Amino acid sequence: MSSVKDEIQTYDAQDQPIEFQEGFNVKTVIGIFFLGLFMIPGSIYLNLIAGQSLGPAAEWTTIILFIEVARRSFTTLRRQEIYMLYYVAASLTAGVGLALSGGPFAQLIWVQYFLQSPGAKAFGIDDQIPSWIAPPADSIAIIERTLFHPDWLIPILLITVLHIFNRASAFTLGYGLFRITSDIERLPFPLAAIQAEGATALAESSAGKESWRWRSFSIGAMMGLVFGAFYIGVPAITGALLSEPITLIPIPFVDLTRNTESILPSVAVAIELGLGPILTGFVLPYWIVIGSAIGAILTMILNPILYDFGILHTWSPGMDTIQTTLVNDIDFWMSVRIGTAFSVALLGGWSIWTSLRKRSKNAKTPGKRGSMKLPTGRGDFPLSVIFGAFVLLTVGYIVLSWRLVPGFPILFFVLYGFIYTPLSSYASARLRAITGADLQFPLIKEATFILSGYKGIDIWFAPIPIFNYGGQAQAFREIELTGTRFSSVLKAELLMIPVLLFCSLLFWHFIWGLAPIPSQAYPYAQKFWQQQATMQALWYSSTTGAGFENSYLLEALKVPYMVSGAVFGVAAYAILAVFNMPVMLIFGMIASVGTVPHAFFPQLFGALLGRYYMEKKFGRQKWHRYTPVLAAGYACGTGLVGMATVAVALISKTVSPLVY
Repeated sequence: MSSVKDEIQTYDAQDQPIEFQEGFNVKTVIGIFFLGLFMIPGSIYLNLIAGQSLGPAAEWTTIILFIEVARRSFTTLRRQEIYMLYYVAASLTAGVGLALSGGPFAQLIWVQYFLQSPGAKAFGIDDQIPSWIAPPADSIAIIERTLFHPDWLIPILLITVLHIFNRASAFTLGYGLFRITSDIERLPFPLAAIQAEGATALAESSAGKESWRWRSFSIGAMMGLVFGAFYIGVPAITGALLSEPITLIPIPFVDLTRNTESILPSVAVAIELGLGPILTGFVLPYWIVIGSAIGAILTMILNPILYDFGILHTWSPGMDTIQTTLVNDIDFWMSVRIGTAFSVALLGGWSIWTSLRKRSKNAKTPGKRGSMKLPTGRGDFPLSVIFGAFVLLTVGYIVLSWRLVPGFPILFFVLYGFIYTPLSSYASARLRAITGADLQFPLIKEATFILSGYKGIDIWFAPIPIFNYGGQAQAFREIELTGTRFSSVLKAELLMIPVLLFCSLLFWHFIWGLAPIPSQAYPYAQKFWQQQATMQALWYSSTTGAGFENSYLLEALKVPYMVSGAVFGVAAYAILAVFNMPVMLIFGMIASVGTVPHAFFPQLFGALLGRYYMEKKFGRQKWHRYTPVLAAGYACGTGLVGMATVAVALISKTVSPLVY
């Protein structure tokens, strides 16, 4: 591979692009319509039959297709154009919860099943679903399985408004979080470089250059193709052709909990055999991975002790990894992680304060990370406009929720929108910026619903402003690393919204009309939707006023454990800082403690392999340049396998008789 120093320098010493260019143009417009018309139906189908999203398949396949078309048209795609295709592909095929993708109207399909589900009927709430989210079960619209009916008009209008609100809120708050975590705090966002370097490698290929980036990307893509053929391809194709799929490599992990329960009681033991975690170990900061492994080992040591003392009292022999993790969360770890999440927010506030104290030293240096002066040509927006837009959108959420559920205390809506959402989003953005991992505060919404004393299940369907937009901050860092103007993203969002709304409604109407959802025609939905509906009905029934007490929730939220988690996070950070040790260790531990350890040990293997072998072989600087490109190529290879298998499954579905 050619030396990194021989490449044309497009970044300064602080990893900032020297020049920003427009990424939104006619190619992006064509890409948005292509994704809407061809990728969304495939994404819907893959979710219903396998519970998976197209993900990298849609993103990298679209990019490669456009590069080949451009090459035959004697033109090229710039890095900015390639990343914009990646951005719109990721946005248009993203999931919407409950293993559903295909845009916002997937929610209507879920609700029509929920109100007819055995769980809703068993808890007596099937006739309490509000009319503004779905018509009753005896409606012609549901009997004939059509979304093009007047009974769906109000739910469709509501979801349309909420989708616009959600995209606008994510954009505004995500941009503000990016300015804090990246511009002021100068946090690294380790995983953001994967997409940026992948776009750069493909741009070089489009221009006919054979650089180290393209060769690294190609090696990663071949790894993804070969491994993906066994890991994804064989089960998907055999599942479409045979009654049961043939799985060569366990998906998503090998569950060893029942094998180790005699020596490690109440410990969830699992390991992922994919190459993805190893490549992630190459990319993540070394001490983050070490901290994650320490957190996983600490959990394995503490769980048997907590079990002996009766703290983890719900676990019993015979439970698998998921069941063990769930009951341990209820007994102990959920409360601890809520506390450690608050410690991340506290440490972030301290970091912002110290960073602002130093800003005067570099305030006159344009484009320097940590400076209050913005890079020239990045296409930034006035913070006053961003803040004002976020306030107006949040007020819109509050007013809409209050009008739909007038009996619920409006103070909760205000606290959700103006306190919880910004703080939780910031904590998540900061952890992503340091470790690459997401952060969620579990059961906050459920706890406030139940403890508020409100009676009625309509609150569970209300559009309350409780969100986590931390991932959008990383997206802005990716945009910056590719040298793309932020104004390009705004233009793409304005076009994506109507395209996604139209295609989502059209294709969900069409696929629902082919066969009932769920049914034997859609195996994943048939297998898992009933369980999910029953669990939701259990939660929803807690506010019906029928005397049901949700003891699981009250048991899960333990204030002493929350306080202990917060104190541990802050104290551990302080001790590491005082003794001049890597403070990133604590963030890695926070990301892994009490969770399923399936990916942390493969990540540790990747980190050790990279540090003690690869860095010596290639050199430290060169190796850290290679790894993001290698990971991006691997995602592309597995994505191509996913697209091929979806095509086979769709063909098989077309030529075989539908089961009604």
